[in-house]
Amino acid sequence: MKRLSLLGKRLAMMVAAVACIFGLFSPTALAEDHIIKMGADNGMLAFQPAQLSVKAGDTITWVNNKVFPHNVVFDANSNPGGAELAESLSQPKLMMTPNQEYAITIPADAPAGDYSYYCQPHRGAGMVGKITVQ
Repeated sequence: MKRLSLLGKRLAMMVAAVACIFGLFSPTALAEDHIIKMGADNGMLAFQPAQLSVKAGDTITWVNNKVFPHNVVFDANSNPGGAELAESLSQPKLMMTPNQEYAITIPADAPAGDYSYYCQPHRGAGMVGKITVQ
């Protein structure tokens, strides 16, 4: 009887250890935070950085930096996730105040590829960006 109890305890410890290891290496545990400035430090109408590589589970925060107003609109016609995902990632409402933020987390099921986005008021001035989901 004691032998059976000892085997049960060992099995429980092994299961717990495996669960901890999987928890350490889950996508959420490895997720990173990224910041993109809306309006470059030098006053140019640009996202800084303009290109960024991320993984599913990563969080991207856009911060209103210079030359307001800005927004973040993902191009429904040029991203691998389609129009519905583009809309869910977008923030079409204009951000008017310094340091105002907008954040998204890349969904776990987001298809890999390049996601183009832009600032609606400044798109013609070249304020565009690209997120590459790996």
